[in-house]
Amino acid sequence: MASEFQRDKLVNMFRAFDADRNGHLDRTDFEALAERWRRLPRVRTGAGLAARVDAVMLGWWDRLAAHVDTDGDGRIDLDELLAMVDLLPTLREEVAATAETVFDAVDENGDGRISPAEHQRLVDTWHGESVDVTGVFGLLDQDGDGHLSRPEFTALWIQFWTSDDPAEPGNQLCGPVPART
Repeated sequence: MASEFQRDKLVNMFRAFDADRNGHLDRTDFEALAERWRRLPRVRTGAGLAARVDAVMLGWWDRLAAHVDTDGDGRIDLDELLAMVDLLPTLREEVAATAETVFDAVDENGDGRISPAEHQRLVDTWHGESVDVTGVFGLLDQDGDGHLSRPEFTALWIQFWTSDDPAEPGNQLCGPVPART
């Protein structure tokens, strides 16, 4: 069962994924998400990477539909999405594989590192709009070298999707978690 913190984090992602703002997720929302990712320069010019992006985004829709669409209506509401929280820790390999594809898509210059600007594009791409990430990159870049390596990014990505600890930096990877009002 999702904690209040996980709920806040996933409400934010639910809003980001709900492309048509109709209050539920369906396959078309994940197709729209994949389309946003296909606009990134490395994805746009790399057919292999574009295919991986599509496979990852639509693959997660397939997992959600199979595991949490309890009424079988082809739509997932927020409560159904929150049920996925209990399943994610058992899918560490799949979550890590997603990190690999996202890293490759965002690493615009192919230098094997995510810069602050590339991180900003990641967050904006997830949300489909510009998001203020002031101060976030400094929390993520724990070794202070000004970049996120692939292993750093993967660890942060896994934290984002599985962590219940607000103090873990990975929880900020996709942008600040809005405070409960």
